[in-house]
Amino acid sequence: MPKKQRVAIVGVGHSTVGRKTGLSLDALTAQASVAAMDDAGLKPADIDGVVVHSFPHQYVSATHTAAMLGIPDLGFFSGSVDGPAYSVAALHAIAAIASGSAETVLTLRTVQRAGAAGGSALVPGMERGAPGPFQFTMPYGSFTGAHFAGLYMQRHMALYGTKPEDFAAFAVAQRDYAVANPDESFFKDPLTVDEYLNSRYIADPLRLLDCDYPVDSGSALIFTTEERARDLRQKPVFFESWAMGTTPQSDFALVDDMTQSSPFMAARRMWSRTDLKPSDVGVAGLYDGFSFIAMQWLEALGFCDVGESGPFVSAGNTRPDGVIPTNTDGGACNVGRRHGANYFIEVTRQLRGTAGERALPNRPSVGVVSNAVGPFSACALITAD
Repeated sequence: MPKKQRVAIVGVGHSTVGRKTGLSLDALTAQASVAAMDDAGLKPADIDGVVVHSFPHQYVSATHTAAMLGIPDLGFFSGSVDGPAYSVAALHAIAAIASGSAETVLTLRTVQRAGAAGGSALVPGMERGAPGPFQFTMPYGSFTGAHFAGLYMQRHMALYGTKPEDFAAFAVAQRDYAVANPDESFFKDPLTVDEYLNSRYIADPLRLLDCDYPVDSGSALIFTTEERARDLRQKPVFFESWAMGTTPQSDFALVDDMTQSSPFMAARRMWSRTDLKPSDVGVAGLYDGFSFIAMQWLEALGFCDVGESGPFVSAGNTRPDGVIPTNTDGGACNVGRRHGANYFIEVTRQLRGTAGERALPNRPSVGVVSNAVGPFSACALITAD
């Protein structure tokens, strides 16, 4: 077996992002791939690996993508549908490069707001009744992520005294980042605490402004070896440590402790593989499919104590001058549901100094990214050269 290799991010890119783009999965995937190759200064012939993470009903094939782009031969390819969204693609590609299975790998996450088939069902198969585990939850009105998210938030409030104003503080801070990112954010105006508190409930205490913004989008990042990265267009950033984590239960509704779910398992594993500490991290991209998820990650990663994420956020610690600037692109609630890839892209830009006017006052040298909550999750540390 080849000696383990250091893995770098050398290219990032995304497609047109919008609510009704009219673009197919192939078109979104191709746009993002070309943008990432342009960013890195690479051609299709330079790539020997493609890894994709997809929804089952929005499946994007790695081998089909390679053929569409004109990649002549793949030493490694993977198309997965299980686990924490884009991070699965990233971690598969890291492992492939570190093991020597491939040298330069394109990683992708492509989503469509209404689903590839344009169906209206919130749950595939729902038009024929309540499929699988939904037969036990739908009679009680629980059949989307928003419903379990409301339960998670309610549990945190009951155990630790977290307040609606704490969730509001997180949403307001994210919107301020989004306003500074007009090219990618769908929201151009600042948000106030009162506006958040007056937004409608989706699943009490979860409000509309706690939810990510559904969009059509393709996102791509290109990884390669340290040696290859030195010859490319962008300043490389490197993966320092990465990990996945699960709970014994595979269903969100059955997780034993909603306030300390799989992010804690993944975070402990990630920190065990590095000498770095939370105090070394200068920027975070924490999954905010619902705002409480990012707050659970703040606790899991050790930026604050368990149960203290509410006061931590309300004190301004996720802002540019805080302990851990978080989701500096505005997060999924503002730049769209891009399922974790946007965090990898944004943290990469902050570390290599290509974030433009929203660059943090002191360029960070270490960043952390994360995906998902509940029964499965993943996270990674990224460092500047």
